[in-house]
Amino acid sequence: MKGFKGQNFNDRLSASNAARQAAVDKLKAKLDPNRPEAVEKRAERLALAQAREARIAEREAARLAEIKREEEERLAREAAEKAEQEDKKRRESEKLQELLAAQKAARDARYAARKARTKK
Repeated sequence: MKGFKGQNFNDRLSASNAARQAAVDKLKAKLDPNRPEAVEKRAERLALAQAREARIAEREAARLAEIKREEEERLAREAAEKAEQEDKKRRESEKLQELLAAQKAARDARYAARKARTKK
């Protein structure tokens, strides 16, 4: 074991202050925004943020395109259904007109037959 160094209080205080100052200087050097490592890290973060924004924009565009496609499909489906309903309504109307005409013809035939019986 080495021999005991007789340090007094002032020596220990100055060593403590020097160590504290060295730690502060090291921290200030590390926090310097113009350090090459810090500049490189900022550039990397910026590139990551831009890539993230691009992916988000791409997903949003795809989502909007999907919504638009679904809306167009829905509109086409509704138009087809409406055309089918109108066609069905038109066919039912024609069928009803034919039925009414047949009923009128039958009624007229009965009326004519009754008139023919009474004239004899």
